[in-house]
Formats: sequence, C-alpha cells, structure tokens
Amino acid sequence: MKRTLASFCWLLTVYTVLVILWGAFVRASGSGAGCGSHWPLCNGEILPRSPGLETLIELTHRITSGALGLFVAALVVVSFRRRPRGHVVRKGALVVLAFVILESLVGAGLVKFEWVAANASMERVYVMAFHLVNTMLLVAALVVTAWFAGAERRFNVVVRRAVMIPLTLAAVGLLLTGMSGAVTALGDTLVLSQGLSAADSPVVAGLVASRAYHPSIALVVFGLVLYALWRVSRTGDSARSYGRSLALAFGAQLLLGLLNVWLRAPTWMQLVHL
Repeated sequence: MKRTLASFCWLLTVYTVLVILWGAFVRASGSGAGCGSHWPLCNGEILPRSPGLETLIELTHRITSGALGLFVAALVVVSFRRRPRGHVVRKGALVVLAFVILESLVGAGLVKFEWVAANASMERVYVMAFHLVNTMLLVAALVVTAWFAGAERRFNVVVRRAVMIPLTLAAVGLLLTGMSGAVTALGDTLVLSQGLSAADSPVVAGLVASRAYHPSIALVVFGLVLYALWRVSRTGDSARSYGRSLALAFGAQLLLGLLNVWLRAPTWMQLVHL
C-alpha cells in the first residue's frame, strides 16, 4: 500500500506537469480568451456548441485542471486514511491542495479580468509572475509528498546553518528566475504571437527592454546553486549524487534558454524550456 500511494503521487506529479505545459500552450497560442470572460462556464455554456480552435484549447485546459483538483482531493483522502496523524504525507497533501486551489483562483482571475490574449497591462505582468511561482511551489510540494510517501522510514532531518543559508538563498533565487522567465515569456507572447510592438504600449516596451534580465538572473542563480550544492555535497555521498543531477539539469536549462532566444521563442521551444 505504501508503494501504491507513492506511485499515485508520482503519476499525479507527471500529470500536473502536463497540465502546466498545456496552460503555457494556452498562453503562448493566445487562446486564453477562448471561453470569453466566463468562468467556470465557457462562453456562457458548460460545453459550447461548434467551438473554434481557441475555445477547444482553453476548454481542454479547464477540463484537465478540474480533473487535477479532483485527483488532489483524492490524494488528501487517501493520505489521511493510509498515514497516521501528524505524518508528513498528510501535511504535504494539504499543502498541495492549497496550491491547487490558489492556482485555480489565479486562473479564474486571469479570465474574469481579461488578462489574456493581447492584454498588455501591468496587472497581468504581476499576476503571471505570481502564477509561475505558485506553479513551482505546487510541483515542489508534490515531489516532496511523493518522496515521503515512498520512504521506508521516517527522516530525521537536521540541517546545519552553514548549509541551510546557501540552500535557502538558492531556492529563493530559483523562484526569482522563474518569475523573470514568466515575464519574459509574456513579452514574447505579446510581441511574437499577438503582434504588438514597443510603440503600441509602454508595458510592451518595458517587457522588450527587460528581456536581458532573465538570462542574467539565471546565470547568477546558477552560480549560487553550484555553491549551495558544493556545501551540501560535503554532508554525504547521496547528497553529492543528487547535487550533480541538479547541476546538470540547471545547466541544460541554460542551454535550452539560449536556444529559445536564438530560435526567437517558438511555442514548442517555450514548452520544452518550461
């Protein structure tokens, strides 16, 4: 039963990533207004008749996101039935549920306030940055919950201050990198997909001018992550192994980011980079 719960958590993590990627496709393809400003209905209907392509793309995202909410609710129920009071998996499932609820509220806000498609407001910029941070925390909570769901024993984690400080700074840096990436991706969508230019909006002009911030932040954070991993690697062989994997993954992300810029941010490349 322990393995069954862990397998469910990992499958749920994979499904969540797929939902996130489809949500990014909704943004990149300019289909966020496919259901109009209606939520949770789509153009005032549960299932619109003769929907266009944009409507189908947006409606698919809403259906898969709704299914995600049901799966996470099931995770909470199973976790409380299969794990004792105070178990970290119970707490993790509740945290995941909280992030999913917040994610749905943000998505509803984007639709209701029409911060989609060619909307070039500062409110949309702030919400998109927050949206990605919440998404990153949601995935992190799922991974931690899945990890402990498959643990054969309880972990007694004691982290020294010399390790905790660089780890915390690296985690905050990763969130800042994600925020700047979300803002950069929004600028690419408005300029490349929606056909806006710096002359059309001061917000678009600011997004275009700030494109260099994301790769610059990513490079600085990469150095910070490498330093944190070096400090952690001194605590044991397993930490060293995981650290190498994370460093390779971060390096691959930097290369994908450079390729994304070189290709002028096509939709498929944005999804691979995400």
